[in-house]
Amino acid sequence: MAKTITPSDLEALDRLEQKVRLLVAEMGKLRANHTTQAEENRRLSGELDAALARLADVESGVAEMAALRQERDQVRSRVAGILEHLEGLDI
Repeated sequence: MAKTITPSDLEALDRLEQKVRLLVAEMGKLRANHTTQAEENRRLSGELDAALARLADVESGVAEMAALRQERDQVRSRVAGILEHLEGLDI
C-alpha cells in the first residue's frame, strides 16, 4: 500500500531542502575563506623566510664585527707595546 504525501510532509521536505541549500552556500563560503587563508599563509611564510634570511645576515655581521673589534684591540695592544719599547730606547 502506497503512502500518500501530506502537506506537512511537503513542508518538512521544503525545510530540509532550504537547510541543504544553506549548508551548500556555507560550504562555498568556507572554501573561499580557506583559499584566502591559504594564500595569506603562503605570503606570510615568504615574509618569514625573508626575515629569517635578513636575521642570519645581521647575526653574521655582528659576529664579524665582534671579531674585528677583538683584532683591533690586539693591534692596539701590540702598538702600545711597541711604543713603550721605542720610548725606552735612548735615541
